Amino acid sequence: MESLPWVQSLVAESPVISPSLLACDFGQLQQEVSRVEAAGAKVLHVDVMDGHFVPNISIGVPVVQALRKATDLPLDVHLMIEEPGRYIKAFRDAGADSLLVHIEVVPDPRQILQEIRDLGAAPGLVINPDTEVEAILPYVDLADIVLVMSVQPGFGGQAFRPEVLDKVRAIRKRMRPDAILSMDGGIGPGTISQGAAAGANYFVAGTAVFHAPDYTQRMAELRAEACSATDT
Repeated sequence: MESLPWVQSLVAESPVISPSLLACDFGQLQQEVSRVEAAGAKVLHVDVMDGHFVPNISIGVPVVQALRKATDLPLDVHLMIEEPGRYIKAFRDAGADSLLVHIEVVPDPRQILQEIRDLGAAPGLVINPDTEVEAILPYVDLADIVLVMSVQPGFGGQAFRPEVLDKVRAIRKRMRPDAILSMDGGIGPGTISQGAAAGANYFVAGTAVFHAPDYTQRMAELRAEACSATDT
């Protein structure tokens, strides 16, 4: 089993910074996408929330369709929803390049990961901070992307939880070398280095990018800090 080519390309270019559009100005969505593209983004992270699995509602299929028209970058779609199997085809048809599902709602994800792969998207698994890593370890080799949440999902701007770094280390030992190990939540200057040192090679950054005065400078700073931690 191999990761999709675009995923392998990101692995080759790692560490990768993926701007999380949850933190952007939705009134200027196309402009925000263009700005982070110009700042060097190779992929965009899209948070889908249903108000049930997480206590927030964000975006759905129509916004993914709009994003697909606005960019050729891969759309990394994180499904924070209770019944992801009902919606994977709709999001794939809308233009999602990856579909990430939570181990908390799909305790045995083998079937849904294969369905995502059969649709031509990169299958991904996500684990929350309070979930034991043993829940996800048997399945990480089936995923092109594994995302470790370093905050409780639902809202941006939360503080990084360093206790999840042990999960990152444990998952890294089980992952295929052509797959992405991602972190999301509180990622910014001072925390991205911790994730990189633990073995993550892909970092979702929302407020750290979109609340910075200069997106290009911030993206470069974050990548440099991650590179420095990886080299030590």
